Amino acid sequence: MKTAVVTGGASGIGKAIAARLAAEHSPRITLLRAPSLPPGWKGKPHACWLGAQAACAHVGNGENPQWLCFLDADMRVEPRLLGSAIEAASRDGIDLLSLAPRHELLSVAERLILPCGLYLLGFSQNLRRLQAPGSEEVVATGQFMLIRRSAYERTEGHAAVGGSVCEDLELARLFKRSGFRVLLQDGSRLLSTRMYTGWRTLWPGIAKNLTETLGGPLKTLTIAAIAVLMAWATLLLPLLEAVECHRGYAQACTALLPALLGSAAVLALHIAGAIHFGIPVWYGLLFPLGYTTGALIALDSVRWRLRGRVVWKGRIYE
Repeated sequence: MKTAVVTGGASGIGKAIAARLAAEHSPRITLLRAPSLPPGWKGKPHACWLGAQAACAHVGNGENPQWLCFLDADMRVEPRLLGSAIEAASRDGIDLLSLAPRHELLSVAERLILPCGLYLLGFSQNLRRLQAPGSEEVVATGQFMLIRRSAYERTEGHAAVGGSVCEDLELARLFKRSGFRVLLQDGSRLLSTRMYTGWRTLWPGIAKNLTETLGGPLKTLTIAAIAVLMAWATLLLPLLEAVECHRGYAQACTALLPALLGSAAVLALHIAGAIHFGIPVWYGLLFPLGYTTGALIALDSVRWRLRGRVVWKGRIYE
C-alpha cells in the first residue's frame, strides 16, 4: 500500500502531486485529506502520523508492512531508491535511515547561501561522533526517512513529537534514546530536491530550523561569527600582508606566503563546490557574502527562538 497525505497547508508541489495521484485512481495508492489540527500538533508530524496509521491499519487486510517511508513532496527519486534503502537498513540493522538529497540550485539566493551552509554543517559537525550509538546527539533530515515499523510503534512515532517544528531531529533523538539505531547517509545519487525558490522561501525556511540544527542559540551565534571572520580573513589577510611587505616589513613578507596558500585553499574549496553543485564557477568567489548573509539568517533564527515563536508559510508557531 502507498499512502499520500495532504494537509490544509501543503505546498503547491504537494497539492499538485495529490491531485495527480487522485486522478490516477491507482488501487495501490490511498489519498488522505487530513482534518483540522488537534490542539498541540504541528501540520507535518500530524500528516505523517495519519499516513503511518493508515498504512499500518492494512495489516488486518492481509498486508504486513515492515517499513514506513516518509518523503517530502519536493523530492525527486530514482526508481531503485526505496529498494536500495530497505536493503541497506535491513543489512546494517538500522531502525531509522535518513538520506540527504542532492540539491538543485537555480536562484541567486540558493546559489549564494546553500553551498556555504552545507560547508558550515560539514565543518561544524562531527558525524562520526554524532552518529555513534553512545552519543546523545543526532543528525537527520526529514526529507527522506525510512523507519522500521516496530520501532515506530514502540516509540509512538510522530505522535510523540507532534508539537515540534523540527520533528525530524526530535524523532531521531527519541529513537536514539530508546535504544534504536539512527543513521544519516548520502542519498545524492538516488534523491534530489530544490528546497527553495528564492529569498522569500529560503530565509524563513533556514531560520526556522537553524538554531536547533546547530545546537542552540549560543552555539549558533558562535559558529556564525567564526564563519564570517574566517571568510573575510581569507581575502583581507593576504592583502594586508602584501601592503605591509611592500612597505618593507620583513615579517609581513614572511607571512605573505602562508597567507596566500591558505586563501588559495579556501578559494579552491568553494570553486570546487560551485562545480559540484553545477552552478557558475564565479559563485565560488562570493563565499564571504554567502557567510555574511547566512549570519544574518542565524541572527533571525536565534531571535525567533528567544521570542518563542517561528514564522513559516504564513503561520506563527509557538
